[in-house]
Amino acid sequence: MSVKNMIPALEWLPNYKKAWLQGDLSAGLTVGVMLIPQGMAYAMLAGLPPIHGLYAVTVPLILYALLGTSRQLAVGPVAMVSLLTASGISALQPAGPEVYLLFAVTLAFLVGIIQFGMGLFRLGFLVNFLSHPVISGFTSAAAIIIGLSQLKHLLGIKLPNSEHAHEIVISAAQHIGETHWLSLAIGLISIVVIKYARYIHKALPGALLAVVAGILAVWAGGLAEMGVRIVGKVPQGLPGFSLPAFDLGTWQVLIPTALTISLVGFMESFAVAKAIQAKHKNYEVNSNKELVGLGAANIGAAFFQGYPVTGGFSRTAVNDQAGAQTGMASLISSALIVLTLLFLTPLFYNLPNAVLAAVILVAVAGLIDYKEAVKLWRNDRSDFWMLLATFVITLTLGIETGIGAGVVLSLAVVIFRSTRPHVAVLGRVPDSNFYRNVERFKNLELRPDVLVVRFDGPLYFANLNYFKDKMDELSAAKGNALRLIVLNADSISHMDSSAVHALEEWVKDTRKRGIAVSFTSVIGPVRDALNRWGLVDVIGEDHFFMNNQQAVDAFTEKQEANHFQEYVLQAN
Repeated sequence: MSVKNMIPALEWLPNYKKAWLQGDLSAGLTVGVMLIPQGMAYAMLAGLPPIHGLYAVTVPLILYALLGTSRQLAVGPVAMVSLLTASGISALQPAGPEVYLLFAVTLAFLVGIIQFGMGLFRLGFLVNFLSHPVISGFTSAAAIIIGLSQLKHLLGIKLPNSEHAHEIVISAAQHIGETHWLSLAIGLISIVVIKYARYIHKALPGALLAVVAGILAVWAGGLAEMGVRIVGKVPQGLPGFSLPAFDLGTWQVLIPTALTISLVGFMESFAVAKAIQAKHKNYEVNSNKELVGLGAANIGAAFFQGYPVTGGFSRTAVNDQAGAQTGMASLISSALIVLTLLFLTPLFYNLPNAVLAAVILVAVAGLIDYKEAVKLWRNDRSDFWMLLATFVITLTLGIETGIGAGVVLSLAVVIFRSTRPHVAVLGRVPDSNFYRNVERFKNLELRPDVLVVRFDGPLYFANLNYFKDKMDELSAAKGNALRLIVLNADSISHMDSSAVHALEEWVKDTRKRGIAVSFTSVIGPVRDALNRWGLVDVIGEDHFFMNNQQAVDAFTEKQEANHFQEYVLQAN
């Protein structure tokens, strides 16, 4: 493997064009400005001091820019991963802030190792085990949990750190009378500013405006003395070097969370990277290289006091809209964060927690996808129930249980559908050699003595009984007149050893009942399997045909020949 293949940045960096700089500079500064309030807010959501959100977008951003294949993806803390981080670490019941940080960097390290390893071993396909309805249900429920987790900052009251929605709602209802109205007002005004600033001008950074306004209001009005909770002292300077814990017991507890973050983070990141890349034809997004890039970013976060990161939807969209052409935009964003860490952190002392809560609430509001549920209800009820089940489980039992249940549901549906594939009875289109599904097309020709069946799926051990039962049911419907079954195999993609043995028994049993069996459109891999097991000889080469009409014509000719022989014998 060449160095250029290992480091995607070597494809664009040596050939960097001057014309790209304006777009990259504009995008880099815009996203950098977004990252400051978002990073601090998401760190607070993860249970960490806000400064660690800024640490998480220094080295990780640089590493992804060099090793990732997307040229617009903006990597950093996101709401979903932040909540998963808090959920996973709370299971360890850390003794204090230092231990909590140790667990956070350890989690980033584990996520990095898992993603990096998946990329090296080309395991990007594993994300396919999460179906779209499951993702939608999980994301919507997680967004609600994230939103509810910010009520304590928005209302200025004490609420439990829980990932169970009902616990937060019940506690909030019990303490609603303790609401700090000034904090609530600051939060609501911030939400309005963040959400609607772009309607004044699309380049206005609403989150940063809310942050600046909140800081000035606290400073000028002495609001901290009135009970408004603020961030307080924010350390100045670049992140120091940190080491993850190498304790096996800690790893065992954190591994489930690390696996969840690895898959969910990659899924979120790759989805937005592919969507943005569709607009740009000068590069390709590679799933396995993306895993390597994200893995390296998380390993970098672990060694520089960060926590797990991934590509964010909103930041990436802004990065693209602002004109980002290459990873240089991310390098510029990282440089802006470094300047902030070196010189500007004292300015955030008076930042109200309610403003950071507003940043999170606006960000996650767009993740609640009720439209998808409506579409599925109208078009695919089974997928709707899968979405609803994942949503309810995540909302009531927690994030990790929800995503685990979602994976199990996805696999269960795949297995169930493969055990009961679509089976179509085919009829002939008049005056042609084409055959179509009798349930979908009208006026098809059907012979009482011939049954043409198409089995739409692989034939393997799990669906053999369904295959036999279906064939018996269709044969019985034809009655005693049936003399030929044509099995159209152009949709049978695979056949295992159990299927071959079962098929041999079915062919023999069917022929004992005086019914001939022919096969049409058998694809190469299936024919190879039949040859290996000697089933072609059992069935007979003369019973394999290119299309359905050839099989029917051959049967008709043989029938006519037999009738002629019988006629000659009777005449003699």
